[in-house]
Amino acid sequence: MSQFSRRQFLEQSLTTVAGLSVASKVVAAPSEKPKKASANERINVAVIGVHGRGMDHVRGYLDHPSANLVAICDVDENTIGGAMKAGEKAGKMLKYYSDIRQLLEDSSIDAVSIATPNHWHALAAIWAMQAGKDVYVEKPVSHNVHEGRVMVDASRKYSKICQTGTQIRSLKGSIDAIEYIHSGKIGTVTLARGLCYKRRKSIGLKSDTAVPKGVHYDIWQGPAPEHAFNPNRFHYEWHWNWDYGNGDLGNQGIHQMDVARWALNKHSLPKSVVTLGGRLGYVDDGNTPNTVVSVFDYGDSKLIFEVRGLETPPLNGTMVGNIVYGTEGYVVFTGYDSAIAFDNSHNKVQEFKGGGDHYGNFLQAVKSRKRSDLHADIEEGHLSSALCHLGNISYRLGKPQHSTTKVEGFEGDEAAMETYSRFQQHLAANNVDLNAVTFMVGPKLKIDTRHETFHNNREANQYLTREYRAPFVVPAKV
Repeated sequence: MSQFSRRQFLEQSLTTVAGLSVASKVVAAPSEKPKKASANERINVAVIGVHGRGMDHVRGYLDHPSANLVAICDVDENTIGGAMKAGEKAGKMLKYYSDIRQLLEDSSIDAVSIATPNHWHALAAIWAMQAGKDVYVEKPVSHNVHEGRVMVDASRKYSKICQTGTQIRSLKGSIDAIEYIHSGKIGTVTLARGLCYKRRKSIGLKSDTAVPKGVHYDIWQGPAPEHAFNPNRFHYEWHWNWDYGNGDLGNQGIHQMDVARWALNKHSLPKSVVTLGGRLGYVDDGNTPNTVVSVFDYGDSKLIFEVRGLETPPLNGTMVGNIVYGTEGYVVFTGYDSAIAFDNSHNKVQEFKGGGDHYGNFLQAVKSRKRSDLHADIEEGHLSSALCHLGNISYRLGKPQHSTTKVEGFEGDEAAMETYSRFQQHLAANNVDLNAVTFMVGPKLKIDTRHETFHNNREANQYLTREYRAPFVVPAKV
């Protein structure tokens, strides 16, 4: 396994390409062919990011017979206590790194599991694969569309296993429900609906402060623009800031977006996207929407996604789930590992339940060296994450509009207009004055599915990537 020095990391990031501010020098992949691990061999794993979701990674690998958790990495020294204590309880003295570049120099580490904020996902994964390591990366895999495609290319070029953290794909209940749909049991599928009805309260208004002791803030900012430290742009609240997160479309919503695309059996981007929504019901430091409707048109079918951060009742028995409609019935995904099939008379036909082991699936593929063993290969993660980014791009290009009976881009689409009507009712039920507030109505953007760009829309295409802060630069290509 090749070494990847800090100097090489810095060199990679110094040259810009075609005005994209992305790195040009790429370290060659390990020259030797990856070796298959024996069935009994344990994979040396490091977890990058151990605050919040990262602790599930720590526990998942500590408890797994195929894994040997050897190290953790986090830029906040104040958050590592839980992970270190969990390691001690399991009889392990975990190595600690505050800088990912130092961790990736450790040749004893075979694989990394990434649970950082979204703006670090792509760079951490690409650097790790260039350093000869297999990767498990949380959802969304990227902060923008371009990053996801580069991650796919890196996995292919360097022959690395790269699993996406959409764990629903490893749960038997959902796998069986998808097979039921794909086998034609509900007829021809015409619409997949994703729901993220998850209460999100205001984060309030907070002033910038000094960087807390023990926080390596320059590394935390990484590829993002430089800002003063603010608690509302740090632990978890970064989700609601465009520089680091992708709103709830790319937080909770990516799980249900992935299931919706999986149900439609689509392996490319849609032909078009249009989004409306806003940050409604309160005023705070967040700048991502808490209420969204996005419509993705694949030509022969559609995907409609709803985000609701205010109080709301379930739709057809589910709040954070999916509803997949066919000509002969529909399937409601009521949880990560459960679903129910109905006929068109709303009679229950079949139930699906059962869990699984997503970390174990990753480790299995690391041993076999077969991408086909993965339930959520990086390309699946890229395509579903890209849907979230596309929806957000339409929103960010939107114009303010008061509630009316017409929405440009939704007209002529019965399912979209029905969803918009419920959008209005939902806001009114939360005492949002529809005559006083405006929300953003984005343009209907046409997509070049082959090149993963927008047709003849320079402004929209600028959102497909970002300017990166050296030396934390995602390459234009690998």
